[in-house]
Amino acid sequence: MLNKLKHVIENSKNGHISYSEYMGIVLYDKELGYYMKHKQKIGKEGDFYTNSNVHSVFGKVLARIFIRLVQLKKIHPVICEIGAGTGRLANFILEEWKKVDPDSFKQLKYIIVEISPYHREEQRKVIRSFEKVQQFSSLTEMVNHLGKFNGIILANELFDAFPVDVVQKVNGEMVEVRITFENNQLVETFVPCKNEEIFNWLEQNGIVLKNGQRMEIPLNMDHWLEETNAWLEKGIMFTIDYGYTKEEWMHPIHREGSLRGYYKHQIIKNPLSYPGDMDLTTHIHLDALIQKGEQVGLKLLGMLNQREFLLKGGILNYLQENSDPNPFSEISRQNRAIRSLIMDDGISSSFTVLIQSKNADQIILSDILVDDY
Repeated sequence: MLNKLKHVIENSKNGHISYSEYMGIVLYDKELGYYMKHKQKIGKEGDFYTNSNVHSVFGKVLARIFIRLVQLKKIHPVICEIGAGTGRLANFILEEWKKVDPDSFKQLKYIIVEISPYHREEQRKVIRSFEKVQQFSSLTEMVNHLGKFNGIILANELFDAFPVDVVQKVNGEMVEVRITFENNQLVETFVPCKNEEIFNWLEQNGIVLKNGQRMEIPLNMDHWLEETNAWLEKGIMFTIDYGYTKEEWMHPIHREGSLRGYYKHQIIKNPLSYPGDMDLTTHIHLDALIQKGEQVGLKLLGMLNQREFLLKGGILNYLQENSDPNPFSEISRQNRAIRSLIMDDGISSSFTVLIQSKNADQIILSDILVDDY
């Protein structure tokens, strides 16, 4: 990977590349990229955990919400999960749907868009109801086979893995943080920012950096949202991710940005470490996602922290009385998982759920979530 990066940088126009170019290579290079390699990335033997690794109850709650929408005849029984990882979440949703509403399960279609060949292979091993699942390597491939999409979109920890550009205000000047080689090592270099798209993004989102502040600019997220016009005809999108509002981004604690690596379950502050062998992730710009979504026809129905979303989605219905002294019994494990997901300082405290719809004015938030928990 270092040799590849060195070749790319040496052949670049000015001897340096943007962070988005760097992330595109180390994460998504077809042969050497982190997500494309044939190695475990999620779970105990990998580098990080996701929501779906906590317990199947997370997928059960999502299935309950999706079934409710279908039963109310608000949406077609079609799900598109983008970036499905190991396939565990898809399997949990399918298994619960089959148990709760076998009639609508017969009509259910589950589509996975997954760029990683390794993860597509893992999904085929994990998902028991695989006859219900169609896999595609890109949204373009999906549209070419199925036409425009009409249904439920699930984007669980999707946008945090998108390549980003990085800027910083230094001595009152906006500079772009780029990547070069010095002494045969990857290092950052500051150059005056000349990317008009970055300046336009900052202006459109009303962001003025303070001196010394660094920020990731999600141009790729904006481009992805713009492309929904080409494939999303009608539907509702659930985005589950960690992120900050514009106000939160301006807190002093976030002045160094959020770009980090995860390597063997350790947070690595230097994103240039372990290129190709380490996950890279950023907190997403929640307000920017909402604003850009509105521009492309995605109407905001609600933004909640994950704890509130799960409670209003009915997670407490899965709590069970348990007199079994065995802490490893399925009931004990599920009850513990529920507690960890709804505790104020648990995993859900870091996640936000955005619910957006397109050409689906018949759907309102009370169709999705209830207040009787």
